[in-house]
Amino acid sequence: MSITKNQIKFIRQLEQKKFRRREGLFVAEGTKVVGDLLTHYRPHSIFATPEWLAGHQSSCQSSAPLIQEVTPDELRRISFLQHPQQVLALFPLPSSSSLTISSSSLPSDISPSSFLLPPSSKKSLLLSLDGIQDPGNLGTIIRIADWFGIDHIICSEDTVDAWNPKVVQATMGSIARVNIIYTNLIQFIDTLPEGFPIYGTLLDGENIYAQTLTPHGLIIMGNEGNGISPEIRSRVNHRLLIPSYRTDDTAESLNVAIATAITCAEFRRCFPS
Repeated sequence: MSITKNQIKFIRQLEQKKFRRREGLFVAEGTKVVGDLLTHYRPHSIFATPEWLAGHQSSCQSSAPLIQEVTPDELRRISFLQHPQQVLALFPLPSSSSLTISSSSLPSDISPSSFLLPPSSKKSLLLSLDGIQDPGNLGTIIRIADWFGIDHIICSEDTVDAWNPKVVQATMGSIARVNIIYTNLIQFIDTLPEGFPIYGTLLDGENIYAQTLTPHGLIIMGNEGNGISPEIRSRVNHRLLIPSYRTDDTAESLNVAIATAITCAEFRRCFPS
């Protein structure tokens, strides 16, 4: 059965956030991304070439209400990629998540400023994004969080939608393993227990390599052009700087995804377990 014009229109509309929300679906493409998502979500539908279907019979068996074979030309018509990769699948948007941090589980002999663990996670670091706009940056940051074992990313409401096809593709499957929460970031931070470590990368911060970091806390990364917003900046209690090692003219700043990787790597170097 050939793919229909209505199917093409439906899939292409999912590039827009309002249609993703209305239909409750997002698009994933490629063997790696779709394969990782299939281990966590039951797809709504799969559109794939005969070659892909032949190699994934077990994972596709009863996994989706609709599994449709398409030609390479048909795949190009529905794909958001310049070079389509054998398979495109529609998955249901994850249900809204929430994350509550409290001091109820703290040992009696340890203060909140030195130890605080999200009750819903065994991991100790949280990542927060303040107004990230570029889909590629967000996708890369999600991948970085996955690599460094950070389970939760708390995003401001003006951060680009994580289920944008470009973001999903840039995660290379990591979006299946990281919990992404959109919320009012100021209100979220204000609910944190007193003394909770809140880290921010700022140009007037202290050299990250000379700081005493904690194994637990919230790492905030700011907008590509403006950095962390003033309202959020005022709530940062550990100001960090990734120093430049040039003594003459240098780049104005680092790409936010690169800065995220460096920051997470330094925390994991100090506290590898």
